[in-house]
Amino acid sequence: MVWTILGWIVFGLIAGFIARAVVPGKDDIGLLMTIVLGVVGSVVGGLIFGLLTVGIRGFQPTGWIGSIIGAIVVLVIYNAVTGRKSRQRD
Repeated sequence: MVWTILGWIVFGLIAGFIARAVVPGKDDIGLLMTIVLGVVGSVVGGLIFGLLTVGIRGFQPTGWIGSIIGAIVVLVIYNAVTGRKSRQRD
C-alpha cells in the first residue's frame, strides 16, 4: 500500500512537471500542487481515454501520454479559474 501511494506521488510529480513545461508562461505553484496536478491529471486522462475508447474501467493510470494530457487540461483549467496567467503585473 505504501509503495502504491509513493508510486502515485512520483508518477504525479513527473506528469505535473511535464505539463508545467508544456503550458506556456510561469506557474507559481509549489511542489505539492505539482504532484496534485499530475495525480488529478492522470485521473482526468483516464476518464477522457475511457470515454473515447472502451468505457470507464475505474480509476487507473492510462499511461504517460494520457496522464500528461490530463495534467495539461487540469493546469489550463486551473489557470483559467484562478486567473494566474491573465493578470498583468506592473
